[in-house]
Amino acid sequence: MEIIDKKIDGGKAFDWGKTSVDYAKYRDIYPQEFYDKIINRNLCLNGQKVLDIGTGTGVIPRNMYRYGAKWVATDISENQIEQAKILSKGMDIEYFVSSAETLDFSADSFDVITACQCFWYFNHEQTMPLFHRLLKPNGRILVLYMAWLPFEDKIAGESEKLVLEYSPNWSGAGETKHPIHIPECYRENFELIYHEEYQLEVPFTRENWHGRMKACRGVGASLTPSEVRRWEQEHIELLEKIAPNEFDILHYAAIAELKKK
Repeated sequence: MEIIDKKIDGGKAFDWGKTSVDYAKYRDIYPQEFYDKIINRNLCLNGQKVLDIGTGTGVIPRNMYRYGAKWVATDISENQIEQAKILSKGMDIEYFVSSAETLDFSADSFDVITACQCFWYFNHEQTMPLFHRLLKPNGRILVLYMAWLPFEDKIAGESEKLVLEYSPNWSGAGETKHPIHIPECYRENFELIYHEEYQLEVPFTRENWHGRMKACRGVGASLTPSEVRRWEQEHIELLEKIAPNEFDILHYAAIAELKKK
């Protein structure tokens, strides 16, 4: 599904479905520490029912399935959901194609709603009351995020510069460590009870870092096939010059927990 939002990439169209195969292969990269932060908040555990919104290829429910929660997951892209179902074979995870603004579940259905790498895409004036309705009393919204740090990691910085040559208005560039922004409208029905921001090293090879970058919004989800091919050739040549076969990329991760009033 093609998305155009003037607040994202200067309004350049993107479609996660175009990169779903690479997304499935290369974007399941969160280290155990990332999941430990969730467990330490006593969330997404046995006895809880969790809705993962913007699930992509199901990275969060698949990796947290072993902790016993009952998972339901949605994404606006049919292609992403198709990959999620393939990767979740043998797991009791329900997947649905839906935008965050049109979720169709009964009131008081979930203990936790998770949103990883997708919160800023939502129309919050619509999603905030919907999330409030879907959550049980004292339910939680858990917003999750992880990004490389281009000003502190040379390889990440050089890769990012190449993306910007092809997508100059890509708004995913230039990340620095900071708390997740929670829009003011959430104050009406939710309380921000916890947030944390922390650095972590994520291991890569040249191949899977190349795949990770190709699967970003500024490349695979928005460029034409010929542009993607040219970018790939340049990026492979770049990595051969600046990166060893195996390396770590410095990232930061952030978590924000909101409690239903």
